[in-house]
Amino acid sequence: MTEILRMQKIVKIYPNGVIANNSVDLSVNAGEIHALMGENGAGKTTLMKILFGIEAPSEGQIFFNDLELHVKSPLDAIQTGLGMVHQHFMLVDSMTVAENIALGMEPVKGGFLDYKRITSEAEAIIKKYNFAINPLSRIRDLPIGARQKVEILKALFRKAKLLILDEPTAVLTPQETEELFQQLKMLKEQGHTIIFISHKINEIKEICDRITIMRNAKTVGVYDVAKLSKQEISNLMVGKDMDWSIQKNPANIGDTVLAVRSLGVVDEANRRLLQDIQFNLRTGEILGIVGVEGNGQRELVESITGLRKPDTGKVELFGKEIASLTIKQIRDAGMAHIPQDRMTKGVALSSSVRENLISIEFSGDKLSHGPFLNIKEIDTRSENLIRDYQIKVDTPEVPVRMLSGGNIQKVVVAREFSSKGKCIIADQPTRGIDVGAAQFIHKKLLQLRDDGAAILLISADLSEVMDLSDTLLVMYGGRIAAYFQSAAEITEEELGLYMLGIKQQSEEELLLAMKVPVQRSLA
Repeated sequence: MTEILRMQKIVKIYPNGVIANNSVDLSVNAGEIHALMGENGAGKTTLMKILFGIEAPSEGQIFFNDLELHVKSPLDAIQTGLGMVHQHFMLVDSMTVAENIALGMEPVKGGFLDYKRITSEAEAIIKKYNFAINPLSRIRDLPIGARQKVEILKALFRKAKLLILDEPTAVLTPQETEELFQQLKMLKEQGHTIIFISHKINEIKEICDRITIMRNAKTVGVYDVAKLSKQEISNLMVGKDMDWSIQKNPANIGDTVLAVRSLGVVDEANRRLLQDIQFNLRTGEILGIVGVEGNGQRELVESITGLRKPDTGKVELFGKEIASLTIKQIRDAGMAHIPQDRMTKGVALSSSVRENLISIEFSGDKLSHGPFLNIKEIDTRSENLIRDYQIKVDTPEVPVRMLSGGNIQKVVVAREFSSKGKCIIADQPTRGIDVGAAQFIHKKLLQLRDDGAAILLISADLSEVMDLSDTLLVMYGGRIAAYFQSAAEITEEELGLYMLGIKQQSEEELLLAMKVPVQRSLA
């Protein structure tokens, strides 16, 4: 096959001395779906940022269609024929599909935007690639899977021949993932090339032709996906044989720790984001919550953790209503929280790793003497957490912003799991991290559950939820669509039907399954 992209001996050294890429090679053939895998901190993201002009390499060369590239910005990359679909979509919610597709390249007529032509050109590219989507729909009204289609169409509209997809299935249902894969295969048949970044080995095996594996900022090798087992791919990523099985003891479920009753939330336009949510979370239980992103999970977590005041209903922690408490008071009452957005709510980016690790308990007896901090105890605590949670960092004094996304997540998890909270709200605890780090977090969650913690697990990874959860709750349209007393009761495909609103349990079925007292708000 013809090589379309070659990145040769790429080096990236940051001013603080961190080596993100150490003589990395990447060769991608035209018309293939090429996987890029590696543990967090292996250098994948940096390599793709260099390719797309977000970062400049310290050394090395890039060749595209045998011509050397000097990409200085994403605009250069786009004009060259590269497109990138980021994990967090870059769309304008208030604009239509057509307007987003043409954004920055809008045709003008008589000094004004030519909306008729914008729509017709969007319709043409939607038809060309057989994407089932209405060009006049507003982005805010679209499900996640459709928004991702718009991102792909944006890149294709700009004539991208090589697409970079970063964790493209992280927030998709099984049905949406299958539809995406069919579309990617079609793009491949039409001559497009795709770099597919994912931590999900099952997906790599299903859709990719070859795989480049990175470890410790270097290229381990390039392999035919069909010739490697899932176990072999995992072992190559971590550099040793690993046992990836999850050992789960029978649940010993006890008393209610967290009680949510008739919870409701409305937005500024008086639209109901949450309505009549109620459930119990008990000691020794992992209650999994699944749903397509945007169906009320975020508002539910914010209402429980004190980040938002609910409009109706109540939340009780250990029998005490907490709606009027501050976030610190809720934490002091026994709640730990791993937030979905680690970068804005999980860490202070400019502070050191050490400061982030002890930030919620620096005023405790062991870490301070009156107004003075116990530096020796703080150093010991942070070094122990770095070791125990396998955080890749040279020294605890490094600003947390210098870490990879996965290692930042480990900082958050280490801080929250070590806080001794007996009610743990784990919101997307393994999103965007490698299989080894995810397994480590899974084991910690199960250990805490076996020690009697009550854990609310919100995740877009259905296999994660089904493997870890004792009980399972599905959200759709700001309501509870289904509740299962055992994750073994349902398959991932059936779960997807509830997540998409195609199936729904009756109110009587829900209340009977959850054994929650009937209590409805009047709102």
